[in-house]
Amino acid sequence: MYTTGSFSPDSIDAARERYETLGPAAQTVVREVTRAMEFDREEYNDRVSSEVIETARDALFASMLSVRVGTREEYAEWLEDYAGEVTETGHESVDSVAWHAGPDGEAVAATFQNEEDAAVATLRRQAFGRLYRDRLEDRRSS
Repeated sequence: MYTTGSFSPDSIDAARERYETLGPAAQTVVREVTRAMEFDREEYNDRVSSEVIETARDALFASMLSVRVGTREEYAEWLEDYAGEVTETGHESVDSVAWHAGPDGEAVAATFQNEEDAAVATLRRQAFGRLYRDRLEDRRSS
């Protein structure tokens, strides 16, 4: 078993704080990508909206989340000690599992057989959508 990623917030406040700090980085990423795509100022202004920047920030946040990757047996051991609720996707008969435990006693897990990188990326999107998005949106809309 191993962990990939660098961020495992211990509270929603810590998640919000990290999310807030990613705003400028998201703007920079979008600006540099559009520069590489040779957008002129007018095209940039026409096509890059606040939603584009928010999507970049969401993706950056999700990409940093810590994900544990292990065998079905290692996951089962972790699950025995975990007191929260887990949403698991995939098939129960495959050999490997990726999972992320959020700060409020909720976790997500995805089983996979061969495509580990794809499973981890998908799990991060699921973790963001199921564990963080609604809690961070409260802050975004204010």
